[in-house]
Amino acid sequence: MSEFAATTAAEPKPWRAEIRAMLLLAWPMILTNLGQTAMTATDVMMMGRLSPDALAAGTLGANLYFSPMIFGMGLILATSPMVSFEIGRKRHSVRDVRRTVRQGMWVAMFAALPIWLLLWNAEHILRAMGQDPGLSAMAGSYVRAMQWALLPFYWYIVLRSFISALERPGWALVIVFACVAFNVFANWCLMFGNLGFPALGIVGSGIATSLSSFLMFAGLAGVVVLERKFRRYHIFGRFWRPDWPRFRELLRLGLPIAGILVFEVTIFNAAALLMGLIDTVSLAAHAIAIQIASIAFMVPMGMGQAATVRVGRAYGAGNREGITRAGWTAFVMGVGFMAAMALVMLFQPRLLIMAFIDLSDPLNFPVIELAATFLALAALFQIVDGAQAVGSGMLRGLQDTTIPMIYAAFGYWGVGLPLGVWLAFRAGLDGVGIWIGLSTGLAVVAVLLIARWLRRDRLMRKSMRQPTVAVH
Repeated sequence: MSEFAATTAAEPKPWRAEIRAMLLLAWPMILTNLGQTAMTATDVMMMGRLSPDALAAGTLGANLYFSPMIFGMGLILATSPMVSFEIGRKRHSVRDVRRTVRQGMWVAMFAALPIWLLLWNAEHILRAMGQDPGLSAMAGSYVRAMQWALLPFYWYIVLRSFISALERPGWALVIVFACVAFNVFANWCLMFGNLGFPALGIVGSGIATSLSSFLMFAGLAGVVVLERKFRRYHIFGRFWRPDWPRFRELLRLGLPIAGILVFEVTIFNAAALLMGLIDTVSLAAHAIAIQIASIAFMVPMGMGQAATVRVGRAYGAGNREGITRAGWTAFVMGVGFMAAMALVMLFQPRLLIMAFIDLSDPLNFPVIELAATFLALAALFQIVDGAQAVGSGMLRGLQDTTIPMIYAAFGYWGVGLPLGVWLAFRAGLDGVGIWIGLSTGLAVVAVLLIARWLRRDRLMRKSMRQPTVAVH
């Protein structure tokens, strides 16, 4: 058999192995993301049982908490590609991995301090934004109780990045679902005064969130210390020893990641505010459609996280073919799932909508019809949203974050939002115009990210005979 024939015959095996490795890594990450979403959803559901004012105040507080929290989380997400690169570069590396994780926890502390200061003044910030004084006071108390969840949650994310880079993400899944159950129980006790606890209302929900985050970190820290696979890294050894070059490298990678997340989150916040300017029906229909899209998004989000690990390990090993296989495997899986979801949204929208609203109530008919229209647009939205999520994770594995941040700013705020505003308020398309703008912005970002990946992939293939991967 010729050399070419032998290569061709062997070629499917690495792809099959990559598909298997990607699935084994991604599915616990996807379920972990869903578990973290479930924790927030149960908080909202239980607040609704208190009173409409409690739900409104809790929503105000949660929205104020979320934006700075997501920025800090972006900073520490740089831990994943750096640890993956170190493991790929030197499979049995211990010291460099430990130092990267340690500095990731340091970055978490430095990020939490100013965010705590900001959130402590939540009531004054909400009042300055023109919110109702009574709701602002309730929301401020809620945020003060919840803000202590920030640092243990960040440390949990750092440790999750570490075990995921070792391709052992299952422990994070077990712990997060245990903490979802604990969060429901703690809410039941502290919000409503069950089992002899004081009835603290939404402040009790904030305390429950803080306790749940601490348990998430403590549980994963216990696994890292006791489980044989992780124990040899001595992650908490010499915790207070600085490594400033590594700290700066985490910030160099993490600041653009934080920027990408903030640009994406804020455009969706802006879309909700714009829907509110149109009418209540548009806002309600948008809330249903975006919630359905957000749940589906957990799959490409998890695929993107897995792509960061797999691409990062291949990048550290200088394995150009491995980089290509890992990236495209994650992309096809993530976008393929979103394409299937798009078909469901196109042909069975009411099946999805019925989970959020009573289809038989005539008063809900306008919301149902508009939500179905939004879901038809969300079919395209799903595909491009999945493409940009996985594409961003692929490039993150190559430690390429600055240019993707610029792409995100341009696509979301330079194209998507202005187009949506013009279509909604000047062209008379109302909420449909906003959804067209969102989909277009996501499509622009997805195309730019994949074009950048293709360029880097071509450069790597041209440099196959060179000893290192040098594409910048």
